Amino acid sequence: MPVHHIAGCSCKSCGAESISEKEKELHLEISANSRREFLRTAGRLGLGLGVGGGLVTPVAASALANEDGGYLEKNIYNNKAVREGKATVVTMLHTADIHSQLGIHDEFFIENGKPVYKKRGGFATLKSMINQLRKKNPAGTLVIDGGDCFQGGGVAALTEGKAIIPLINNIGYDIMLPGNWEVVYGKEMMMKDMFAYDGVKVCANMFHKTNDDFNGDLIFPPYFIKNIGGRKIGFIGYNDPLTPKRQSPAYSDGIQFTFPELNVAKYVRLLREYEHCDMVFLVTHMGLAQQVGLANMKEVTGVDYILGADTHERVRQPIEGKYTKVTEPGAFGSFVAKLDIVLENGIVKDQSYQLLDVDPYKYKPDAQMEKLVEEARAPYKKELDTVIGKTKTPLVRYYVIETPMDNFITDAIMWKFKPDIALSNGFRFCPPLVPDPKTGTADITRDFLWSMLPVDSEAKEGFITGRQLWDWMEKELQNAFAKDPAKRFGGWVVRFNGMEVNFTIGNELGKRVNWINVGGKPVDMNKQYRFIACEREGDPDTTICRVEGVSQPKKMGATLHKVIEEYLAVHSPISPKLEGRCTATDAPNSLLTQLMGVGYEFR
Repeated sequence: MPVHHIAGCSCKSCGAESISEKEKELHLEISANSRREFLRTAGRLGLGLGVGGGLVTPVAASALANEDGGYLEKNIYNNKAVREGKATVVTMLHTADIHSQLGIHDEFFIENGKPVYKKRGGFATLKSMINQLRKKNPAGTLVIDGGDCFQGGGVAALTEGKAIIPLINNIGYDIMLPGNWEVVYGKEMMMKDMFAYDGVKVCANMFHKTNDDFNGDLIFPPYFIKNIGGRKIGFIGYNDPLTPKRQSPAYSDGIQFTFPELNVAKYVRLLREYEHCDMVFLVTHMGLAQQVGLANMKEVTGVDYILGADTHERVRQPIEGKYTKVTEPGAFGSFVAKLDIVLENGIVKDQSYQLLDVDPYKYKPDAQMEKLVEEARAPYKKELDTVIGKTKTPLVRYYVIETPMDNFITDAIMWKFKPDIALSNGFRFCPPLVPDPKTGTADITRDFLWSMLPVDSEAKEGFITGRQLWDWMEKELQNAFAKDPAKRFGGWVVRFNGMEVNFTIGNELGKRVNWINVGGKPVDMNKQYRFIACEREGDPDTTICRVEGVSQPKKMGATLHKVIEEYLAVHSPISPKLEGRCTATDAPNSLLTQLMGVGYEFR
């Protein structure tokens, strides 16, 4: 196929330095994706150092939009070249951010501007659905997971992810990417869990630190190549480079992360020019804003799609960046993104994209998977199924600015410790819990508690001035709404009780906060305020919930799980709702995405 080079290319034909012979040799081993060979040889060259040239590949595509803004699947198989056997159909089934949600659960939707809840997900439903979708194109289907799989539920937490591995292997994933929460049990456990997966592992920006036995090598192979019907398809993986800042620093101890733009062009060139791949995909776990930002960087020239993850966004029509398209498949095993590509002589002739519900009423749960899930839960069933309280209103965490679920958590912290301010991180995980219309309540179990708070951190006290509080809030808003997508954390606005905050998303860094009230009064910049948040393992003692320079830090001798259970024992049934604790002048309190201005809508 023709190859066109861009400015900055490092190939000989452009008069610049060529890719080294050692790199050419190594990429052949990587394309076979042998873990043993990869770990033994990857240190021979500085993978990830420097930026090579990108490639521009002519692409012709025709498609018809459906009501969701996607493409109609029927066009793919009605394509003349497909009917005549002259073209190859490549199908990708993409999940991400399952967060160990093993069973069918409540899921949140927006219909006609109002919240609607439906039953979705479950590993047994997911397996049936994937099996059925595979049958449409058995030789040409790849099943891909974009990370955050073995963290987020009770069974996962109590087994450090080990119990999730047989379930994932039973589904039969072909390609697996580590997500930002895969580090939660530490580097050693992450490697044991990830390498126990049968599927190929890819990640081009996670390195061993230079002071260990692997001496700076990549932890996982950076890319994988699959031959489908005589066409070569390449996949390059990237985790969120901000992981050590977003999570407790101790989780990432021994791991070095780099930004994709440092080496993605090199790998694209290897796949296009040397492997002669017909298509190249990035499988990423960076959040939709960062992924759209990456799609606008020239370093990704030659990438056909970014198959994204992390912010649990439901992309129903691929988002067009300057150089490539971006998708993201929702969360909690509630959705599968299905991408079909028609390739004729290495050229894209047609394509179809759909975001499909994992609907237990449409796909009968797989009996074998149901048995495996029961076996995984059996040692912990009594503990996890214990009811610790009830709720009369839906516990939801989908809103970006304020959520009923975190209002409940900070209510419990305020009740237990009576600080001036209670804080809860801007977590996204945990599907909703919706009351039964017959009883008017829903049971809160310990399993659900693990979904809300998958790390049972100890509560910690500290004192800060009003000025520190204001400046910290500005930093947290920058993390959520930075105009440069590469600077946005995947999490949402931090949640709290004891104070109210009003801000403007569209303002510049340091100028977003309009006012803060603490205890119903305007914040006093010189006054000391007592606050409680969770301990983050690996942070300096004087840092709590990313608030730096805290005075009189003190661990409180109780974990958040214990606090929640004690609170429910007194206050159940609860009925948390949106209260206006945090408000924006330029967005509603029902805001559902960090990414605005590109035509994307969460629903």
